[in-house]
Amino acid sequence: MGKKDTIGFIGLGCPKNTVDGEIMLKKLIDDGFEYVDFYENGADIVIVNTCGFIDDAKKEAIENILDVAEMKKDGNVEAIVVTGCLAERYKEEIANEIPEVDAVVGIGANDDIVAICRNVLLGKKINVFPPKEKMPLNGHRALSTPGHWAYLKIADGCSNCCTYCAIPSIRGGFRSRKIEDIVEEARQLASLGVKELIIVAQDTTRYGEDLYSKLMLPELLDELCKIEDIKWIRLFYCYPDRITDELLQTMKNQKKILHYMDLPLQHADGKILKRMNRTGDVESLTTLIEKIRSYMPDVVIRTTFMTGFPGEGEEEFENLAQFVKDMEFDRLGCFSFSPQEGTAAYNMEDQLEEETKIRRGEIIMDEQFRIVEKKSEELMGRELEVMVEGYDDYSDCYYGRSYMDAPEIDTMIYFTSPNPYTAGDFVNVVLYDKDEYDLIGKEVE
Repeated sequence: MGKKDTIGFIGLGCPKNTVDGEIMLKKLIDDGFEYVDFYENGADIVIVNTCGFIDDAKKEAIENILDVAEMKKDGNVEAIVVTGCLAERYKEEIANEIPEVDAVVGIGANDDIVAICRNVLLGKKINVFPPKEKMPLNGHRALSTPGHWAYLKIADGCSNCCTYCAIPSIRGGFRSRKIEDIVEEARQLASLGVKELIIVAQDTTRYGEDLYSKLMLPELLDELCKIEDIKWIRLFYCYPDRITDELLQTMKNQKKILHYMDLPLQHADGKILKRMNRTGDVESLTTLIEKIRSYMPDVVIRTTFMTGFPGEGEEEFENLAQFVKDMEFDRLGCFSFSPQEGTAAYNMEDQLEEETKIRRGEIIMDEQFRIVEKKSEELMGRELEVMVEGYDDYSDCYYGRSYMDAPEIDTMIYFTSPNPYTAGDFVNVVLYDKDEYDLIGKEVE
């Protein structure tokens, strides 16, 4: 039997892009490619699955492509394939400006990744961009996350058309998957040992509207909760307009659904939200947060805000800062407005200086740190169920997450225990100390 062709893979960007990459990688492995650590051993092909959402993401993607291009010049990589959002958005620029790239592939060609890679190995240059709607929503995956948790993408694309966002032009309109397809994939993931499902889409709360003419996230969650080996279900990217009583009641009643909600609000001032083509204001968003907390008093709400959107004066920023202070969110991220070509906000009047955007973001995060300090103090002495993530040799203890924390973005809990555990085990931990955002505890005796 001859030597297998080898494939290296770089996955960038959001969890939705992660899932797309896992589907492509599984197709390649099933076709006979060997997945390798190309930094260590080189590879016949390296795929860079890119993000193109904001400037920092574009910069990271280009830096990764150029790094692999250097490896190609040194003879450690034979060919480079660029996929994902940056490829879809800047198809001509990548092909023209980085000649080391052998294929630039739009998301509509993800299903053809095997044929593309085989042709690239034959020396062909490929630039292919089928309609976005051809991108497969279903498919087996080679998980890139630890085996005990995985993302579950329930839809792709977006139809919200926020004025700062290029996603609708990159990914197309919102497309839900069928409930039976999602449940079948969740069962497969459970059979592989996955215990936590993280539900993702550009707008998870819109799920089903296009397929079933009604919001179907509660019904989908009810079906997922029937899968015996799934213990935790976590919701990402819940659009505030579509947080219904039915959804909150489902979250309250179904024990597997964690009382954790990722609710990207972007701003709180009504004028700025209107310019963003979003709805709401301080009053309506305050009412929403209070409603969510009335259904689930122990709920953890994660949100993100954007500072420096065009037209954000001192008054509008003060409204945002006061809202953050009043709401005391459990988890919060903040980023500066990044004008994106092709969006309505790109050429809006009243653009702000970069320094102002950054300074305002720092003010928000300083306030959030004070809130987190207070909330961490309130957790001292509390007992939490923790999913083990691993063992830290430096601190000589285990680390993991409670329902309060999503992987890769939130707090870790470090804890001691006399017992042996592996990743994916569950342990009851009592908290007694903190270290900035992280928490420290010990197993309950």
